[in-house]
Amino acid sequence: MAYVIGIDIGGTFTDAFAADESGRVAATKTPSTPPDFSQGFLTVLDEMAGALGISTRALLSDTNYIIHGTTSTLNALVTGDVAAVGFLTTRGHADSVAIMNLEGRYAGLGSDRVQDMVLTNKPAPLVPPQLIRELDERIDYKGHEVVSLDETGARVAIRELVDAGAQAIAVSLLWSFLNDSHERRLGELITEEAPGLYVALSCDVSPRIREYARSATTIMNTQVGPRLRDYLRPLEAELRERGFGGSLLVMQGSGGCVDSSDAPSRAITTIGSVLTGGVVGCTRLAESLGHRNVISTDMGGTTFLAGLVVDGAPVSTTSTVLNQYQLNVPMVDVHTLGAGGGAIAWVDAGHNLRVGPRSAGARPGPACYGDGGTEPTVSDVDLLLGIINPGNFLGGRKKLSKELAAQAVRTHIAEPLGLSVDDAAAAVYAIQNAQTADLVRKVVVTSGHDPRDFVLYAFGGAGPMHCASYAADLEVGEVVVPLGSTAAVFSAYGLAASDIVLTAELSAPANFPTPVADFNSSFAHLRAELEDRLADQKLKFAHVAYRNEADMRYTLQLAEVATPVPAETVDESGLADIATGFGELYERLYGKGSGFAEAGLQLITYRTQAVGMLPIRPQLGEIPSGRGDPTPSSTRRVFLDARRGWQDADIHDYRDLAAGHELKGPAVVEAPTTTVALPEGCIGRVDRLGNLVIRYTQV
Repeated sequence: MAYVIGIDIGGTFTDAFAADESGRVAATKTPSTPPDFSQGFLTVLDEMAGALGISTRALLSDTNYIIHGTTSTLNALVTGDVAAVGFLTTRGHADSVAIMNLEGRYAGLGSDRVQDMVLTNKPAPLVPPQLIRELDERIDYKGHEVVSLDETGARVAIRELVDAGAQAIAVSLLWSFLNDSHERRLGELITEEAPGLYVALSCDVSPRIREYARSATTIMNTQVGPRLRDYLRPLEAELRERGFGGSLLVMQGSGGCVDSSDAPSRAITTIGSVLTGGVVGCTRLAESLGHRNVISTDMGGTTFLAGLVVDGAPVSTTSTVLNQYQLNVPMVDVHTLGAGGGAIAWVDAGHNLRVGPRSAGARPGPACYGDGGTEPTVSDVDLLLGIINPGNFLGGRKKLSKELAAQAVRTHIAEPLGLSVDDAAAAVYAIQNAQTADLVRKVVVTSGHDPRDFVLYAFGGAGPMHCASYAADLEVGEVVVPLGSTAAVFSAYGLAASDIVLTAELSAPANFPTPVADFNSSFAHLRAELEDRLADQKLKFAHVAYRNEADMRYTLQLAEVATPVPAETVDESGLADIATGFGELYERLYGKGSGFAEAGLQLITYRTQAVGMLPIRPQLGEIPSGRGDPTPSSTRRVFLDARRGWQDADIHDYRDLAAGHELKGPAVVEAPTTTVALPEGCIGRVDRLGNLVIRYTQV
């Protein structure tokens, strides 16, 4: 039996989901193992095999591919545990990355910090001056060679960088996206002078206009490429030793995966690897449930993640900010808040109660784990409020201590604020729900949409405990909690349900409409590049689809809007339709009447995405229907709503529920890997796929 496995490594837990061709599925969850996350990867495979009733070797020998969402690259960049990079650029431009287009003081910061200049500063430089070398060469803005590459000087510069301690070299020359001949030759020279050294060229990593972002993207790619390579190689070798004969695939921020042998060369594309699985899972589940617009909310142990599915497709962005550096990385637009179950509650110097962004992580974890954590977390509060059953956490595999949770809340929150432990826990619960609702509202509204036009999906180990509360704040009419086999490993399900996704770009700024022949030729060039890369994946695809888009703007504006373009060749009328589509997108983003067609249009960057559908896609089977009202397994006192205080709630074991069963709040549903809280005024109905669909009778 051929399996596909998705493994999602988070800061607190490592999740796995497996499915075979017959529709059999299984899922498991185990604590992550920092700093060596590969141990958690291997452990969760052992537990998965146990859940399926077979040996790990038997599971791996029958697995076609494993799709891995890894924190390797993101963690390396955030912590600074990266390779020492040497940087080669055009003479006179050594400081281009340090200047940062004047964005460095505020890029990626919240409005509270941007408005206080005392709190803003540029980040640490990506490359120290001693590891930067300028070269004599020049390509002009038309792609013509003005000054030939000084190869003798280049060889000297390469040797100097290696002698100075460079563990990898990044190359970004002026206008290389129009003419890459000098960069290609430099790549050859580096290989000759320093065989085996990791090399990244901007014409491969980011062939897009704007020198600063292109160089920063290439440098960061070079910083993490060796780390990703050194993480994946021994992991794959261990999998082969254990009997794995399939393909190890790595998730990218774009919402699709890539073969592990290809991932290190474009390592920067994996920085959103662990963020996008949930959005992909929402897209697949929405196809089955008939939902076109979905808000994806994933609350795990460390973070709260929010993304959108609009008209059946994940909302994406063409760039991102990391450590205040602007990066050219197409990825699913996922917003992050440090407000997971392990988020630490604390009192600041002004005597204000805060929740997050610091997290207790997997080690030591929340205080209630009894593993050495002493600070109160959201999970500690959920336990004290009666939402979590201390004897049923992770299906009973982890016993929790209410006494340790109470001690942490009393010491760090209740006593400093003069509150009872119950009131302090209720305050943390309210703040957690309010700040997650604020993030989701921002994500939806700034994308030009109304939350009331969406269905909200809530998953992750902690998400279902809070979703009914933050969804009510958003006035969302329906919440879907994926239960059954996906439950708290929904992101891992999304990984297993993903496809190979490759992206190619080409910047060629010109007034629009461009000549039809040039327009079609540019996209044909990108498609040919992607066809070669698809062949390099060494996989059989059930189907391959191509999606085109163009970054366009009104003349002389700085920001572009990614505008859909037909995948086939277009004529003059097709170009006119693209211009109309741009205008509609622009006004949806910036407001009706904000467009100014009289200014004229410019096309800046061509982009093509290839989607190779893998032959095995997990299918979630239907569950049996039930009759009558479900019988609670017990009752207990819970606190789910500040307006109603403590209440007696029915407790339901998810395994006793069937399709069609309805539950009225206040109630709690306990699944093996998560818990769902239903405040008074909510009705939960189990659908045909085993999801709990929550609607409001009153708010």
